[in-house]
Parts: sequence; structure tokens; C-alpha cells
Amino acid sequence: MSKNVASAVHRMHGRTAEGVPRWAVIAAYAASLAVLPSCVWRIALGFGAPIGPFTGDIDDMRGDLPGWMPMWSYTILLSVLSEALAFLAVGLVSRWGEVFPRWVPLLRGRRVPTLAAVIPASVGATVLTLGTLTGALTFDEFTAPDGSTVYLEGWRLGLFVASYGPLLLWGPLLAVATVAYYLRRTRTPVPQT
Repeated sequence: MSKNVASAVHRMHGRTAEGVPRWAVIAAYAASLAVLPSCVWRIALGFGAPIGPFTGDIDDMRGDLPGWMPMWSYTILLSVLSEALAFLAVGLVSRWGEVFPRWVPLLRGRRVPTLAAVIPASVGATVLTLGTLTGALTFDEFTAPDGSTVYLEGWRLGLFVASYGPLLLWGPLLAVATVAYYLRRTRTPVPQT
């Protein structure tokens, strides 16, 4: 990795914690990035790109979305929220996942309790894994505004699979990073003799 890239990563994500195995760092960053293709697909769809199951008016896709909220703003909001949640996996290998950062009021500088990170990450990994596996069974089915089922076909299906397929890895990668975090934080140092 070049010095400039390493510097940018350090500024954006913080320092990697001591003793983190390389495979855990890769799993955490991969979990964070697994969400990105679906976010890009969703935002493009929200701006009216003809990549989804409906090729008509974008207002046909609104579903239960409030009338005051433009579709593009909803897709951006949902994508930013998804990526922010995915980015929390990086905390499992970073210093800010072990010691609260300076900008956190009342907690700054204090040690993050191990279970305060492990329990939500474990629940998240389980829900994500089960949810994406269950969703994969009917991944190409969409409900049309009239209630009928619409299927993706051809290049739209290929693009959708390429965009949403990586989500199948989000839960397992988060689980790997969580196990590494737990083991690193709970292992007792071997006494020196």
C-alpha cells in the first residue's frame, strides 16, 4: 500500500488496534465494503435509472414512502445508513473499537466494554446472515404497485445479482471480525517466566 493511501485510510478509519490478525482486518473491511454495490444500485434506481423491475414512472415504485419525500433522497438516506452500519465492523479491528474516541462525551478515553461491542455485533451478524440467506431464495421477485409479482430478467437480473450478491457475505464477515475481536479482548496474557 502506498504511503498516501495508508495515510488516507489512517485518517478515515483510525489506527488498527494492536494484536489484530491481518485476516480479521480484511474481514472487517470486506464486511464494510460488501454493502457498497447494493447502495450504488439503490441510489441509481432512486434517480430513475432503468435497472430495476419497473421501467415506468419512478413514482410507481414509491410504495409506502411519504409523498413529501423524493425517491432519490430516500435511497440516499437508506444507503448512507446501510453503509454507516456496515462501517461499524471496522471498529472491531480499530483502536476506536477498544477505547472511546475523544469526541464521545462522558466516555472519551475509557475502555469499550468487550460485550458492549460483541453482543450487538453477534446479533447483527446472525440477523444479517439469516436475513440475506432467506432473501436469496426469492431475490428476483418484486411486488408491483398493483400487488402482482414481477421478476427481474436478462441484464437487469445480472446487474442486481452483482450488486446484491455481496450482501450474502456481510453477516459471515461480520461474524469473523466479531470472533477475532472477542478472542483478542478476552485472552489473558501468558505470564513471563
